[in-house]
Amino acid sequence: MIRRLLVALLALLSPAVLHAQSLPADTRPEALRDVGFDQRLGESLPLDVVLRDESGRSVPLGQYFGRRPVVLSVVYYDCPMLCTLTLNGLVSALSTLSFDVGREFEVVTVSFDPREGPDLARAKKASYLQRYQRAGAPEGWHFLTGDEAALKRLTAAVGFRYAWDERTKQFAHPAGIVVLTPEGRISRYLYGIEYAPKDLKLALMESSAGRIGSALDQVLLFCYQYDPQTGRYGAMILRLVRVGALVTLLALGGLIFALRRVKPQEAAG
Repeated sequence: MIRRLLVALLALLSPAVLHAQSLPADTRPEALRDVGFDQRLGESLPLDVVLRDESGRSVPLGQYFGRRPVVLSVVYYDCPMLCTLTLNGLVSALSTLSFDVGREFEVVTVSFDPREGPDLARAKKASYLQRYQRAGAPEGWHFLTGDEAALKRLTAAVGFRYAWDERTKQFAHPAGIVVLTPEGRISRYLYGIEYAPKDLKLALMESSAGRIGSALDQVLLFCYQYDPQTGRYGAMILRLVRVGALVTLLALGGLIFALRRVKPQEAAG
């Protein structure tokens, strides 16, 4: 019961934390005054930042870019609550997508705590791959760590602001994921601890510049628009009406064509 209440509280608190920078400083708890997720849409990540992969090898961040869009999650692996909820929400959304990690897109999960190392990253990767269970995921979902300087460059680039809370001995931080283009530009932010599969799919399609997704998916993307304030996609009513009108016209045209073909055959009979 207590855990469910905490989860509900975090879900309610997350949007406030994400947009905390817009509130007067004196209205926020002290632990949250330096915490937030600032929009950096269109800006590029420092792809020359060197991190460590699950095996302990030093790898430039750019190694995971160039071919496909990338979903970036910034967490810390020893987090007792919020980061686990964030990763659980991510894997749940990934599991419902028709797109596959390692084929249509990459996932990069980075710990912002410089005290954490490859052992923790490797354990987290094994745990979430066990839940995801799709071919290609081991090569497409990367769990990274790094030193303080590298991590600060990365978190600053995506606008991820966090702070150490001495009282609880934990980090206070926002919750969300970032979707990037293959070139490493920030395309979309999805906030909170749960991600609607529709929002994640549309974000990946936009980030790929239409290179992934079916024709029907492209129509869906046309009908929805990203709201940077909420980190969600909302229906564009006028576009929905236009698509509906087009579908109706095509259906009527098909019916008329079919009827014209049937009449001569009946007359000949």
